Amino acid sequence: MTRLSWPSAAVGNAHSNRLLSIGFCWLIFLLALQAAGQPTVEVIRLNQIGFYPDAAKVAIVVGEPGSNTTAQPFQVLTTSGKKVVFSGTLSPARPNAFSGKLARTADFSALHNPGTFVINIPGLGQSYPFAIRAAVHRDMAVGALKGFYFQRASVALPESYAGRWHRPAGHPDNHIFIHPSAASATRPAGTTISSPRGWYDAGDYNKYIVNSGISMGTLLSLYEDYPDFCNSLITNIPESNNSLPDLLDESLWNLRWMLTMQDPTDGGVYHKLTNAKFDGMVMPDKATKERYVVQKSVTATLDFAAVMAQAARIFRQFPRELPGLADSCQTAAVRAWGWAKQNPNALYVQDDMNKAFDPDVSTGTYGDRNASDEWIWAAGELYLTTRDDAYYTAVNLFPDDKTPLPSWPQVRTLAYYSLARLADQLTPRAQQDAVNVKTRIIQEADKLKQHVDNQAFQTPMGKTASDYIWGSSSVAANQGIALLQAYRLTNDKSYLAAALANLDYLLGRNAVGYSFVTGFGHKTPMHPHHRPSIADGVEAPVPGLLSGGTNANAARQDNCSGYTTTVADEVYLDADCSYASNEIAINWNAPLVYFVAAIEALEAKTAR
Repeated sequence: MTRLSWPSAAVGNAHSNRLLSIGFCWLIFLLALQAAGQPTVEVIRLNQIGFYPDAAKVAIVVGEPGSNTTAQPFQVLTTSGKKVVFSGTLSPARPNAFSGKLARTADFSALHNPGTFVINIPGLGQSYPFAIRAAVHRDMAVGALKGFYFQRASVALPESYAGRWHRPAGHPDNHIFIHPSAASATRPAGTTISSPRGWYDAGDYNKYIVNSGISMGTLLSLYEDYPDFCNSLITNIPESNNSLPDLLDESLWNLRWMLTMQDPTDGGVYHKLTNAKFDGMVMPDKATKERYVVQKSVTATLDFAAVMAQAARIFRQFPRELPGLADSCQTAAVRAWGWAKQNPNALYVQDDMNKAFDPDVSTGTYGDRNASDEWIWAAGELYLTTRDDAYYTAVNLFPDDKTPLPSWPQVRTLAYYSLARLADQLTPRAQQDAVNVKTRIIQEADKLKQHVDNQAFQTPMGKTASDYIWGSSSVAANQGIALLQAYRLTNDKSYLAAALANLDYLLGRNAVGYSFVTGFGHKTPMHPHHRPSIADGVEAPVPGLLSGGTNANAARQDNCSGYTTTVADEVYLDADCSYASNEIAINWNAPLVYFVAAIEALEAKTAR
């Protein structure tokens, strides 16, 4: 029996009832298929949500090595099974470079009619139902952003906003100890500060500046790139009825926590707020261990500076709603930059810290032995906000010809995106590099879309085994963002098409057949490594969260048993012990939010 999961309770009661009705109809349809002897087969891999009327529509049929390669027809049927709306022939088979399994393409891009359909392959079976309609991914854009609400610390999540995932408040964080590694003359070890709000970082309950940095930078960039669309995203959070877009309201919950992590005396920023050890698999209100802020680090401080600089120019647009906030953010950014200049070697090395100070801390390190990319990001954002060339020339913004995908230890491309975004506002000094920035972004996007047609699943994701790392789902999302950045610069629709292929990858067109977003699709993670989803007594996990996804090295990185393969694009386990393949994290959800929301915004624009 196929398990259906819906985002319903996450996005409001009226909307919930509509989605539940749709889900019930799909359930009845699947039962009817089974009763009629037409099985739903998982070898047909496709976007389990659906497709835009005028966009590409592709499914991949997976077969074992040496399976039949003769021409084979397929049809697209209405959900009743009574009407064929499209007929085609599967492509010749291509071997998967990792597994050797054969992949054949069912291309039905010529079908433009809206509706809900299935793919039927005679003698094999039928796919999961999928929709063709405008705004087909809008509900998921809302759900992915709502995922951040479910990660809020220091506040109860009432049923009116959280549905069946409601919970009491946990971690008020108004009595946080200064760890000896963070002690200063004005804040001695053992004294306390108040540091509430923020988002739980991942499946655990700690809060980390480095990971908050890239998450915030990604969400704020979405607002800068697509403000009109963001204004329309309503996620049913307590702030939904105010005059700010929900995206910025949600971002403020974390921004205000980040501000508490800066030492007001010297401008340095604590690396993280954490327990000494990870909590057990309990709800937030049951996790009551002492919490600490630990050592100030140059990477955390520079990430903080970048976020505050970007936030300053965004919130300056809302002087009535948020009086003084933009100025406070800019001041905080400048002071953080000053501390980093005085402490350029203050890297966070947890083992060294534990040798020097007690208690030992064994939670996530987010350690980074090279801060050059953080310098680039902070310098770029401070320059764009202040228009002061001194920031632009303070570091070498272009040390080589690389434009790496953003990740928490590699953030420099976020600066390049911002420089391209605000190219018409650059000072003469920065205008000298404007063409270089644009060229870099386009060249990286060209590499991503090159030879996609030769890939087993015909997506930019997975061209090399190096894509299948811890958090590979965020690799796919960040590849999509890179392609969309190139599309914004060129208006070349081949970049948009390649990005859509990666969205299809995340939603089911992949080697394991999962839609990696909880609650969105037919085969989704039910057991993510996520403490509230494990401990809340609700069968379905918290919705709208992006699972880390396939990780070639997962079996040796966590202590979970049950992995059945070593094939790079198939090492995934839907088990809550599999933190190396099935955890969630804010730095993975942020690019999902950007990616899906940007796709929706662009598709709405091109459809007009």
